[in-house]
Amino acid sequence: MENAKTFVCISNYFKGTDFIIQLKELGNKVYLVTSEKLRDKPWPKDHIDEIFYMQGSDVEWNLEHLFLGISNLMKSNKVDSIVALDDYDVEKATYLRENLRIDGMGQSTGRYFRDKLAMRMRAKSCGISIPEFCSLFNDYDINTYADSVSPPWVLKPRSEASATGIIKVFDKESLWIHINEMGNNRFKYLLEQFKPGDVYHCDSLILDRKIVFSITSKYLATPMEISQAGGVFRTSNIPYDSIDDDEIKQMNEQVLNAFGLKNGAAHTEFIKCKEDGKIYFLETSSRVGGAHIAEMVEAASNVNLWKEWAKIEDALVKENKYKLPKVKKEYAGIVLSLSKYQYPDLSSFSDPEVYFRVPLEYHAGIIVKSDKNERIIELLNNYANRLAADYTAVVAQNKVTQLH
Repeated sequence: MENAKTFVCISNYFKGTDFIIQLKELGNKVYLVTSEKLRDKPWPKDHIDEIFYMQGSDVEWNLEHLFLGISNLMKSNKVDSIVALDDYDVEKATYLRENLRIDGMGQSTGRYFRDKLAMRMRAKSCGISIPEFCSLFNDYDINTYADSVSPPWVLKPRSEASATGIIKVFDKESLWIHINEMGNNRFKYLLEQFKPGDVYHCDSLILDRKIVFSITSKYLATPMEISQAGGVFRTSNIPYDSIDDDEIKQMNEQVLNAFGLKNGAAHTEFIKCKEDGKIYFLETSSRVGGAHIAEMVEAASNVNLWKEWAKIEDALVKENKYKLPKVKKEYAGIVLSLSKYQYPDLSSFSDPEVYFRVPLEYHAGIIVKSDKNERIIELLNNYANRLAADYTAVVAQNKVTQLH
């Protein structure tokens, strides 16, 4: 195939099908490395030249075996790009790029998009507002922090995604109980002041260090609230060119420039503190946001983050010019819950604004779109109540024992 390039996509989760399909339709060779447990998932096999399966899941992957496997593939295929489709695959991709000397994000930069402690230290050094934090390496530093920074605090795993494994702490005695229970895992956590407020996310596409597209959304129920108390997840994009929209987009640009993301997609979270009205940086990632945020963004903007990311990667290796599609400025939101039914019947949610029904087993989710932000909020709140009453299953959060 003329001008075909070879891409290796890595994903320990079933996601990124639009990315894979788009790469193939642009005339490329596409290989996928995923976990054996995902063998039966509906991967778009017509758009994948070959799938390689790793034993175990995620942290159980043997990186040396992964390296040898890709090295053997390269004997007969010149690999032009390695792409991590999920948060947990960033380390794997950076490790391969470093060892195989393939262009793209390396391990040092990769830490800014995976290690929450590295994120905070980099943000602080660049003058980006963040909640007060402390590493858990030194007992004196921890005691000094606890004596000088008012609680509540949160203990956060440094390399887990979303709100996984976060522990909220209200006093120094409880703090040390939790730290001592962690044993040697304490070094994989950080300590941070809890800031009550509204949490936002900014989803972006980046090319040559410039943000070519971004959209700001607000969680109506935050990932931390959902993971710790259960309930119905909701998020929607906020009014365009509002004060919050402008400020968050400016801070998002500051973060991505400071962290050195050259190309790709990013999902970055911020909090607007209720106590002082300031916006603080929380965390970022070099990926498309999860929980079907990509479909919500597409409903609001006409921009499919997965497809456009694939087009950016394709343009880079082929040295072509990338052009963003025409962007709409409408509104969309998603409401999503675990369901007690394997295949929930959502036909009763029949308002004309319904854009997409989430096709996942044991999930009940709907995306709505409108040209009015107020209508989106009204529908999300109404649908959340209906899902909670008739569909939602509450599952206790598993204790995190094997940290990244």
